[in-house]
Amino acid sequence: MLCCWTVLLPTCLPLTVSAKHTNNRAALVGTSPSWLNYYHLANVLSMYRTVKRLGTPDSQIIMMLSDDVACNPRNTFPGTVYNNADRVLYLYGDNIEVDYHGYEVTVENSDRVAPDTPRSKRLLTDDLSYIFIYMTGHGSNEFLKFQVAEEISAFDLADALEQMWEKTRYHEMLFITNTCEANTMYSEFYSPNIIATGSSELNQSGQYIPYLAPALN
Repeated sequence: MLCCWTVLLPTCLPLTVSAKHTNNRAALVGTSPSWLNYYHLANVLSMYRTVKRLGTPDSQIIMMLSDDVACNPRNTFPGTVYNNADRVLYLYGDNIEVDYHGYEVTVENSDRVAPDTPRSKRLLTDDLSYIFIYMTGHGSNEFLKFQVAEEISAFDLADALEQMWEKTRYHEMLFITNTCEANTMYSEFYSPNIIATGSSELNQSGQYIPYLAPALN
């Protein structure tokens, strides 16, 4: 089971007339390093599994994982990642593709538009694309930390999505963030055709997953 949402009150910015889309795309971002953030990375892998199960191939997914908890020496079950204490759902295997890992997970790379970035590591979209963006990590009021050295603000994120709209890089978007005070990350959105929701309100902590605690000892 994924971390339970404490709030599901989406912000719905104006939707234009719907049209047929050429592709579905996903950007799944886990920004927190270290073994103690196992649950963040497990959530990203859970979203990845769901998106693939619904038919989106790896070629249309960008996944960023800031740590490799599967290979961490503290992992009681080496080479594996689970999202529940019963270890029913295996999330890590030969069929996952991580596009950015470790210190490659940066604010700059999360934009995925640098001209020298290989096409395989960019979220190639057009005006008929439907995009799902999921971001999880440590944050607070209107910011999300990347690693321990940098952060992205709600204002920067809003401006980045507006640039995508102006450059006709999406038709509709679903944005979900899972962090402390998560809903503040979309408080500055002003672009059309975005539905946004998060796991916590202002002044509310993100959800920790106690049933993973034995694996983190």
